[in-house]
Amino acid sequence: MVIPVHDVNPVRRTPWVTYALIAANVLVFLSTPGIAGSVAGGSDLAQLCHLQAFMDHYAAVPRELIHHQIPPVVPTGDTGVGPHGPGCVVASPSYDKSPPLSVFTAMFLHGSWLHLLGNMLFLLIFGNNVEDRMGHIRYFLSYVVCGYAAGYGFALLNAASGDPLIGASGAIAGVLGAYIVLWPGARVWVLVPFLVFLPLRLPAWLVLGFWFVLQAVYSSGHGVSDAGTVAYAAHVVGFVAGMLLAWPLKPGTPPPPEPPGLLFGRRARPRYTW
Repeated sequence: MVIPVHDVNPVRRTPWVTYALIAANVLVFLSTPGIAGSVAGGSDLAQLCHLQAFMDHYAAVPRELIHHQIPPVVPTGDTGVGPHGPGCVVASPSYDKSPPLSVFTAMFLHGSWLHLLGNMLFLLIFGNNVEDRMGHIRYFLSYVVCGYAAGYGFALLNAASGDPLIGASGAIAGVLGAYIVLWPGARVWVLVPFLVFLPLRLPAWLVLGFWFVLQAVYSSGHGVSDAGTVAYAAHVVGFVAGMLLAWPLKPGTPPPPEPPGLLFGRRARPRYTW
């Protein structure tokens, strides 16, 4: 994968919604019970049980979304000792969970720093321009709609799954889909791992199109060993939803101020005209 670091596509107004979404995701991550220990690699059983209970409460679970009901027993966050040794205690849920609402809360949950920072990097680079074009309110609504499309799309394809679905990836995939429709020729600075990280300035259609193709391939289970733990299908659905929502705005979108061609090294140094 290439790593985007900057796009040469100035904005006219401050992307307050993008900044607010990033801040909310970081704050939720830092306040997630048990996440500090799991990130440091030193989680004990109590922390893991607390984290599992929290995720089951606020994450989207495909089986719950499809059947619109929660299981009869869920993790309580407590620890105990059973026939097979220490473990997490399960019991009847003490809360009334709304499966549709869980799709929204799941958009702000992340399982690791890498998961969080990767998502926020893509949102920061591409979200500001999409927000600038759509406006603050429409941008936020499209973000949420893409997140819901991704969540329910993944649930329909994995209706029997009881694994929690977390992360802003589906909603952010919608932002990427909107960006490739509105500015396919915009230049994006990326780092390409080739012995060392090689800086290149590539068109958005190539960077985001390559990303989308990878998600589609991975969602089929090919080319990746952890296809069962990453919701690649949600990324695909969110991306397509973002493209559809942005399509009506394409005719009035001004082109980015960047000449064609692939540049690299010193010749690719961006001109900062904000």
